[in-house]
Formats: sequence, structure tokens, C-alpha cells
Amino acid sequence: MRNKNMLKTILLMATVLFAPWTLLHAQQELKLIYDKPAADWNEALPIGNSRLGAMVFGNPAKEQIQLNEETIWAGEPGNNVPKNTYDKIVAIRKLLAEGKAKEAQDLSNATFPRQAPDGLDYGMPYQTFGSLWLNFPGHDTFRDFYRELDIQDAVARTSYKVDGVQYNREVFASFTDDVIIVRLTSSKKNALSFSIGLSTPHKVHALTATEKQLNLSGTSGSVDSKTGKVNFEGMVRPVLKGGQLIVNGNSFDVKDADEVILYISIGTNFNRYNDLSGDPSKRAQTILDKALRVKYDKALANHSKKYQSFFNRVHLDLGTSAQANKTTDVRVQEFATAHDPALVSLYFQFGRYLLISSSQPGGQPANLQGIWNEKLSPPWDSKYTVNINTEMNYWPAEVTNLSEMHEPLFSMLEDLSLTGQESAREMYHARGWNMHHNTDLWRITGVVDGGYYGMWPMGGAWLSQHLWQHYLYNGQTSFLQKHYAILKGKALFYLDILHEDRSGKWLVVSPSMSPENSYLPGSVGVSAGTTMDNQLIFDVFHNFIDAAKILAVDTPLADSVKAALDRLPPMQIGQHTQLQEWLEDLDKTTDQHRHISHLYGLYPAGQISPFRNPDLTEAAVNSLIYRGDKSTGWSMGWKVNWWARLLDGNQTYKLIQEQLSPPVGDKGQSGGTYPNLLDAHPPFQIDGNFGCTSGIAEMLVQSYDGNIFILPALPDALPHGSVSGLKVRGGFEIDMTWADSKLKTLTIKSTLGGNCRLRLAQETNLKGNRMMDIAEGENQNPFYRVHPIKDPMISAKANLKGFKLPETKLVEFGTKAGETYTFVNQQ
Repeated sequence: MRNKNMLKTILLMATVLFAPWTLLHAQQELKLIYDKPAADWNEALPIGNSRLGAMVFGNPAKEQIQLNEETIWAGEPGNNVPKNTYDKIVAIRKLLAEGKAKEAQDLSNATFPRQAPDGLDYGMPYQTFGSLWLNFPGHDTFRDFYRELDIQDAVARTSYKVDGVQYNREVFASFTDDVIIVRLTSSKKNALSFSIGLSTPHKVHALTATEKQLNLSGTSGSVDSKTGKVNFEGMVRPVLKGGQLIVNGNSFDVKDADEVILYISIGTNFNRYNDLSGDPSKRAQTILDKALRVKYDKALANHSKKYQSFFNRVHLDLGTSAQANKTTDVRVQEFATAHDPALVSLYFQFGRYLLISSSQPGGQPANLQGIWNEKLSPPWDSKYTVNINTEMNYWPAEVTNLSEMHEPLFSMLEDLSLTGQESAREMYHARGWNMHHNTDLWRITGVVDGGYYGMWPMGGAWLSQHLWQHYLYNGQTSFLQKHYAILKGKALFYLDILHEDRSGKWLVVSPSMSPENSYLPGSVGVSAGTTMDNQLIFDVFHNFIDAAKILAVDTPLADSVKAALDRLPPMQIGQHTQLQEWLEDLDKTTDQHRHISHLYGLYPAGQISPFRNPDLTEAAVNSLIYRGDKSTGWSMGWKVNWWARLLDGNQTYKLIQEQLSPPVGDKGQSGGTYPNLLDAHPPFQIDGNFGCTSGIAEMLVQSYDGNIFILPALPDALPHGSVSGLKVRGGFEIDMTWADSKLKTLTIKSTLGGNCRLRLAQETNLKGNRMMDIAEGENQNPFYRVHPIKDPMISAKANLKGFKLPETKLVEFGTKAGETYTFVNQQ
């Protein structure tokens, strides 16, 4: 028996040692594949390097490569903060205190109309550059068609045959040369004959062709009261091997070439949200000329190496099945009823691919569509909606080991903390900074979309959480010091605007709302002391207090903030055993609204824990059950994370199945996933991709609760697998394998040192490193403090049955920075 155990240990250790090879092999299959060209934009394949984006259709006869540049937005610099609204906000607050909700909503709508006469109710749309067109006469009768997006090297490829000749296309948005490169080849010499053209829907534009280059210049659109002032210029330079390049008006004809490489460069005049003094032509030409000096093979290798320096940090293998041999569109069609664990892995990594491709340091944050948009007036303007969507874009950043991708969001926060001082001062007579539920390239901070949707002064509260979470994952005091003023500014704002509620007991934000939902007929949503507001301020205040303590500054202010923190309303359990959405018990069991904002405290915050707050946990479960599973794409993505936090792996997987199914209708009846794996609200929003990616990570590891919970919500459908490179709070990286739904091996890399506390299934018996059992209920953790919350106020009508916890245990061991610790489960 002893020899058998020793052999078992050796085999498990071998699994740890050789897992990287196995996982690398699995990574080779990370491709979206299709056997027909894209019929529309939702079947085209996205490539991007954060600044430049493209959708590749793969049509043999008429290829379209739709192009974006991250700073082509309508409008011009300027904020949308209205004058003389403070008294009206005070009046709305007074009406709410008097119980006159309908009158308060009417005044909110009148004060902030959906179409304001002064034009200040704007948010500018993100706009397309246009499209590159490649027309191949005679190629409409093709065979052996194949196209793919290889997210292992960030390259889109198309191949097909016409009259026995093999044609290949390779497209990528270079991370190193900052251009989009298209390479066209054929199996026969002199077989490439086609035309090259550019088009744009922008009204103000000019298209010219020189001997070597196509140039398309233009100006972004004018919307509402804002004049379009983003000037842009795009350039296409063909480089031929053999054949001829012929100017044909404002396009090119290629005749009898062996190979053609197209270099696409785009520049704008945008420097900063308040500076449009750049030279778009000079910028684009400088980038293009530099890129042309790099040979194609070297350019491709450099691009893939840079991309893989991020992408290859995390590997995920959930097993495979016969479904993996089918095209991606078919796999999405069949996922709800067919066993396809490899599609979950692909979708997870596709989310990481999209984040790397749309949010690089030094650029703009990923907007509502990342960087991919074909319209001048896209849905919801494709701007930054910060009552959920922008935040969801960045949920995978830390846990999936892409911390650098977070930086554009932090840069935007720096801007907003400046422009937001105007809205704090003018609208609320408050210190600090503030924004509402939308912003754009110009960093607007006023109300957008009128007094029903827009009267929500909490956008900055939610965005600022990303700064604190980044610190918890990476532990850099210098980062905290750099962004401390942003955290302080948020605390000052809420310290100034909190008012006593009608009872005189609690401090609340009024007026506000629970995003986009209502509690009375006639679209009455404006309210005081909503649960989400209280949860957000709870985090804002704790983050500031902790940051001030770490940096040893602002002790008197921290004391004032602590006094206000103690008067925030607790979360409450209502008459339907639900977590209340509002301060009063107004929830309806028939409400299936897509926003379930009061569960922010469950995820992404860590205020509700099954182990610390079983009553609140059960109330959150009930709220989710009442709301239902089917919803918009991003909402189902959020639900994946919630059910993972609720430790229900099978329900988590059910939501992944809902998410990874085709959408129903185009009016938002039910979200899902398009054939190109992009999220459907519908229509396309990228947030659902990112939300589901983070939810898959939450199934495998959680670290919000003062410990690292290993395999907290593993579904029955994924009993075998391995993952490496996931990050958790406290600066640890996690590799693990599991089989028969049980942990087999665990490797932990410590980047900061300190104690490592693990939560494990009760039967787990890890061998190594003198682990010490510790008691449940410890509130202080060496790497992440869990803040206590007030006990919930439970309604007398509530009938809680008690949330059933899984049997787990806590173990702890010391680590040193830079060291790696490997364990084998002896069970």
C-alpha cells in the first residue's frame, strides 16, 4: 500500500511538471473556425492592437475589412454639466423625503430632459473609420473555403480555391508596428489580380490615390450641440512581389502579382480629452513609413511575440469532445444541448484575447463595443456606460493575469477626477469629483439620457473600485500613492452629499436610483438610499480609510469618513425573503429587470459571503431566482459571477450555457452569443464577453473573502481539467489540476510574500510546506482585510431556511516573494 501511495504521488508530481507541455498543446487549438464567409458583421472576425481595430469578413470575391481607430468619436472637447440645477436637486430630495415619489420623478425628468434644449444631455458616439475593400473578379465561384481567427497568435486567416489555385489571406493588427497588415498569396505565380478601395460613411471626407498609396481623410460627426472636430487620415500602401500596381481614379488595380502585402495606418489629431492639436497625416505617415522597413515575417513574429507575452500567462484545459471538430458557429448553435467543454475554454480565452486587443497601456479604455464598431451612430453610442458595462469590461483584468490592460481605465479615471470636479461643484455644491452613468472620449460627467436613466451620481464610486482591486492583486504602494487623490476625491464627494433619511437614523444619497429600474408604475425610479448606493459608498469609504492608513496621511479626514460610514443603512431582507433593492421593501417577485444592481455587494464586491453572511446569501439567491436566468447578454454574464459566488457550480454552468447560445430576436428579448463569439445584448455589446470570462475564473478560484478558495463552484459538467496562471488577491498566482471533481495538484507562486490562506474542500489533504489548520471566522487576513458589515435587518415576514454551506477547511502557510509552492492532494 505504501508503494502504491508513493507511485501515486510520483505520478501526480509528474502531472505538475509536465502540465505546461500538455496545456500548450491545448492552446494550439484556440481557433474560431468557419467553412463559409461572414454573412454580416456579427459573423466577421475581430482583430485589434487597442488603438486600431478591424473586422475581417473573409469573402473571396469582395473582401471587406471594416476599420476602427480608438479616438474617432463625434463631437469636440467640453463637459455637459448644466448650470443652476442645485436647487432643483435639493427640491427632488425634499419631495422624496415627503414621500412624493411621482412628483420627485417628474421634477427629475423636467430638470434633466432626455433632449435638453441647451444640448447638454449629450454623450458622443464612437464612430467607424470606414472599410478597406478588395474585389477579386471571378472569385465568387470558390471551393474548399476555410477561415479562422487564431487567438493563440492574434491572426485572422482565410483560404479557398478558384480554378485549382489556392488563395490565402492573413490579417493582423500589429502590436509592435501599430499598423494593420494584410498579406495575400496564391499557389500559382501571377495569379493575384484584384482592386483595392477605401470607403467611409463620414460626410466630411476626401479620398485620393497617389502612385503608391491610398489616402482617406475626414472629420468626425457633429451630434446634438457638439461639432465634430476629430480629424483623421488613413493610408493604405500595397507592396507587390511581381505584377503591376495601377492607379484607377481613387482606387488601385493589382495585375498578375505573386504576393501583395497591404499596410494600413490611421492617425488622428487627438492628444487628450481637451487637446486636438495633433497632425493626423504626419502621425499616420510616420507610423506607416516605419512599419514598411520591417520585413513581413519579422513583423508577424514580433507581433505574435508581444501579444503572447500577455496571452500565454494563462492556460485553461477543460477537456474536449467531438464538438470541437465542428465549426464555431455550429458549436454555438448546439452548445445548450451538446457536451462541449472546449468551447468554454475557447470562450474564456477569447475574452482575454478581446481585452488584450482593445485595452493596451497608453490607449483608451475598451468602450461598449471594445474598439469594434461599423456605424456612425452605434447602439447606445458605443460610449462608456458606467452603471455596469465599463466596469464589467475590466472584471477579467486582474484574475486572468492581464493587469496591464487595466491601465487605460486608470488613465480615464485620472481625467474624470478633474472633469468631475465641475459636476460635483456645480450640481451638488460638494468637494471632490463626481460623474453619473455615462462618459465618452471627452470625459463628460453630467447627466446623460435624462432624469430617469441619468440621475445616478455613483459612476465614479464604482469605477474607483478598480483602483483598489488592482492594489489588492499587486500590492504596489507606489500605485496607491499615485491614485490616492482619486480615492480621496470620491470620499469627499459622498461625505458632502450624504443626508439623513426620513427616519433620521441613516445617511443616504438622495436623489439617486437603482440603475434603470423602477419601483412604482409610470417609470418612477428616483429614490433615496438604494441598496446599491449604500454598498458602493461602503466600499468607497473603506477604500479611502485603508489607503489613508497605508500611506499614513489624512487621519482627521479618515475619522470623519469612519463616522459617516457607521451611519450607512445595512442591507435588508424583505417580505419575499429577497435582498431589498431599495431602502423600503418595494421589490416585486414578478420583476425580471436586466439590472440586479443591489447584488453588487455579492459580486464584484465582497460584502456578502456565504461563510460570513448566510442570511444575506440566501436572500441574494432568492433575488436571483425571482429575476430569472434569461436576459440580455451582459446580464447573464453578471449572473455567471453571482452563481459562482453563491457556490452553485451547476447553476453557474447553466448560465454559461444560456450565454453561449444564439440570441433571440434583435430587440433585446434574450441575449447570447453571435457566431463570431461576440456578446449579444442584442445587439452587440462586448461587456458580456468579459463578464462571462471573469465568471469562468470565479468558478475555479475566489479570493475576495480573506482566503483563496480553490474550486469553489466547479460544475458537474467539468469534472476534469487544469488551469495555470490565474491571479488572486495578495499577489499569488495559481496553477492546479483536478480530476473526478477533486483537486489533484496545486502550485502557488508568491509575488509579494506573506501568509497564504487557502479554503479547500473538507476531504482535501495537501502534502507539503507545513500547512497549519486555522479556525473559521478570523476577520483579519495577512494580505486582504475583510470588512465587517452590519447585520441585515430581517423582515418579520421573512421565512429564511438557512443557506447550506459546503464542508470546507482553512489552511495557512508562510511564503516568500518569488518562491513557488507545489502540493499534491493525498486524498
